Amino acid sequence: QVRLVESGGGLVRAGGSLRLSCAASGSISSINTMGWYRQAPGKQRDMVATFTSTGSTNYADSVKGRFTISRDDAKHTGYLQMNSLKPEDTAVYYCNAVVTTGWGARRNLWGQGTQVTVSS
Repeated sequence: QVRLVESGGGLVRAGGSLRLSCAASGSISSINTMGWYRQAPGKQRDMVATFTSTGSTNYADSVKGRFTISRDDAKHTGYLQMNSLKPEDTAVYYCNAVVTTGWGARRNLWGQGTQVTVSS
């Protein structure tokens, strides 16, 4: 069984920082792509930042210059560093990854979500 486990959410004041982690567990051979998405109450799930298999990154305009996506392939873990947080960043954050399992299958995985709340 392979899955993604997220951590690092919480409550922070505006202007503060948080770092989210997303660890792939189980029989993982490699992580092909990884990204972070968020969903605020009553809204659709939107892309925040993604890491492609070629190493390039994409960011939503609303987080450019404030958020940084990174990954540690040796640990099968991805990160989202969030600085200068704003109340409008409040949402449930989800990690997504396309992985190759130890038995050679490709799986598109989602984490369970972690709540980020930014107070004004």
